[in-house]
Amino acid sequence: MLVWSRPSRIVLWVLFALIFGVLFLAPLAVILLSSLADQWNGVLPNGLTTEHYTDVVRGAAWNSVKASLITGFLASALALVSGTWAALSLRLQGPALKRLLGLLFFIPSAVPSVSVGLGLLVAFSHPPLLLNGTIAIVMIAHFVLISAFTFGNVSAGLARLSPDFEQVASSLGARPAYRLWHVTLPLLAPYLVAAFGLSFALSMGNSAPPSWSIRRAG
Repeated sequence: MLVWSRPSRIVLWVLFALIFGVLFLAPLAVILLSSLADQWNGVLPNGLTTEHYTDVVRGAAWNSVKASLITGFLASALALVSGTWAALSLRLQGPALKRLLGLLFFIPSAVPSVSVGLGLLVAFSHPPLLLNGTIAIVMIAHFVLISAFTFGNVSAGLARLSPDFEQVASSLGARPAYRLWHVTLPLLAPYLVAAFGLSFALSMGNSAPPSWSIRRAG
């Protein structure tokens, strides 16, 4: 319902500002203050310091951050390639097979990350494929946890992409590989960037279970 009167619009904007500030800005402000707080025993911090940020970029803490960034980047890149490939391939299949394989792709996202870590430990702790305690099992764990979201983002982008662009390129003599690199992928670029960003954020958020797996293996 449209609001035409000026007082009503002002009231709605005030309500929006209050809800947005309480639900989104206030938690972010508390996190920022916590990262800068020297001690926090009352309503506000007793003092501010940048020592916490300095500790992150040196010593063992920096090694952990660097390992998480590298793992997240590589796992997200691998998930982006495989998810894009799967979405493009399923687009050519029939509706029933497309729904079935798409559902299978999303199943890992319904499993808790701890269960995924335990399953990988059980599966790869014995010969002939012994990966327990290696970097490979960490990459596999991150890939399993984030690949469904990458596939979902790219599939949503393909669903919004009009087939007219590829049909026009095909009528002009463009080969399938040329259409993919010069028509389809450029049009999907915003969705690919969003998929990579989401996968990287999820990978960074799921760093605990694989790290726990490595410590258990050691």
